[in-house]
Amino acid sequence: MRQKETFFEYPTFDNIKELMEYSLKKYPNNIAFKLKEKQDKEVKYINITYKEFFEQVNNYGASLYNLNLENKRIAIISKNRYEWALSYLSILYSGLVAIPLDKDLTPTEIENSLVKSKAECIIYEDKYEEIIQEIQEKNTTNIKYKICMNDLEEDKITNNHTDIKHLKEIGKKIIESGDREFLDLKINDKELALIVFTSGTTSKSKAVMLSQYNLARNICDIGKVEPFRDDDVNMALLPYHHTFGSTGQLVVLANGIMTTYCDGLKYIAKNLKEYGVTFFIGVPKLLESMYDKIQNGIEKQHKEKIVKIMIAITNFLAKFKINIKRKVFKQIIDELGGLRFVVNGAAALNKDIERGFNELGMFIVQGYGLTECAPVVSGENYKYRRYGSIGVPMPSVEVEIVDKNEDGIGELRVKGPNLMLGYLDDEEKTNEVIRDGWYYTGDLGYIDKDGFIFISGRKKDMIVLQNGKKIFPEEMEDLVNQIDLVDECFVYGMPKNDDLVLSVKIKYDKAKVRKKYPEGLSQEELEKILWEEVKKINKLVPQYKYIKHMIVTDEEFIKTATNKIKRFEEMKKVVPIS
Repeated sequence: MRQKETFFEYPTFDNIKELMEYSLKKYPNNIAFKLKEKQDKEVKYINITYKEFFEQVNNYGASLYNLNLENKRIAIISKNRYEWALSYLSILYSGLVAIPLDKDLTPTEIENSLVKSKAECIIYEDKYEEIIQEIQEKNTTNIKYKICMNDLEEDKITNNHTDIKHLKEIGKKIIESGDREFLDLKINDKELALIVFTSGTTSKSKAVMLSQYNLARNICDIGKVEPFRDDDVNMALLPYHHTFGSTGQLVVLANGIMTTYCDGLKYIAKNLKEYGVTFFIGVPKLLESMYDKIQNGIEKQHKEKIVKIMIAITNFLAKFKINIKRKVFKQIIDELGGLRFVVNGAAALNKDIERGFNELGMFIVQGYGLTECAPVVSGENYKYRRYGSIGVPMPSVEVEIVDKNEDGIGELRVKGPNLMLGYLDDEEKTNEVIRDGWYYTGDLGYIDKDGFIFISGRKKDMIVLQNGKKIFPEEMEDLVNQIDLVDECFVYGMPKNDDLVLSVKIKYDKAKVRKKYPEGLSQEELEKILWEEVKKINKLVPQYKYIKHMIVTDEEFIKTATNKIKRFEEMKKVVPIS
């Protein structure tokens, strides 16, 4: 079967420590990270080799291991930066449990995450210092240790509050003393190693439990089918708290690739050229923006016709395995730093944009993944690619379509070594989605005669924005339903310019409206009152969860026999379904 095919030699490992030790032996002198330091107007670049990086991982890890945190949980919160990657690997090397948190969470959401995950330590960048201090003072969490990514002043360091620099120095002394307990530590492959929140941190959120076995097997699968090169330069764009962001970083480290960081979203184009970036994992919104700039540049130079002709010629030659695209379109490619290979994750990329990049000599592949699957389930590769599809299953993953309708569309279910341990403290929900060893994704789709998988509809309970942000409608519905005049509501994504606008359809409570406003209200007045309440809710959540569109009705929602709203049927009433 096609999903068993592999194209590149790559060993199989059962945990991250084994995988990374293999990488270290193979690429000791490769640069693992290129970091930029700015002092006044001077810019300095620091190269950290694989050997140096893993020495730091061992030093840092030995300190963590000696904090009496055995089998305990450590949260991490910051923007993408070197210290995040270093902390993550050090936690995994120590056999501890990592809990990546979204850097955009509100203080309440951070607190809820720490409570739910039972974290006993938090690693953070200094911008969260005050928030974490306030949370600790409330005494609602199990946090005993705080580790700052930035250097602390010496008089602020205590037994329970320290920084990474200090821990690395302590760990180095431990190892140099001949203590090998940490270095010889055996990882329990299939025990809990990672807790990932799929959305927000309300009581409705799910926390996925993954093992090192899940991660390692998935990374090895990716290495067997995608064309990585150890001279590639990666830019870490997808947020590390996103499972594909953190797993993607491990993929990069497993293949001897150098990682760089951008100075901010508006500097991405500049940074791509600055570092000579050849690879990254992106989201549709970024790729669409890049493609628009390419097209605008071609139009400004009045080269639309010549580019179109050259695309036709190079496409023709490619049929005979004569690939000269990168030579022909070198000027365009150089403007993007020499970009060679991009994996699109988080949400589907418009197939015309995917085709457009590929026709200009930049290899773009679509994939499909879920946090529950560590995360990659399927993907296109250099041999098997079909625009509009999510590719074919990873080598060790099985995908089936069940409960098909007359068009062959049904629910995707997945089985493989990447399948999660379950949802944290939620056996009932775990048993709902994992049955007989299969994970039922809730996504609808079909598999064509050649084995390519196509998604026909979005996940039943998740709204995925083009920037990769994920929203569970139930989370927002709970808040809207607390509005005095609301009887029920339905939250959905309204398509707009290839993205989704978070929207709500509200069924108001006629009796409450009559009671509160006996003189009567016009429809316009009622909508204005409800909209003001929705705006108050928006102030309680991160900006990407803002509700920006509202419909008000007194009609009953379409429901199941158990009184649940039939989302798909309601979606057909408010959103054109193709």
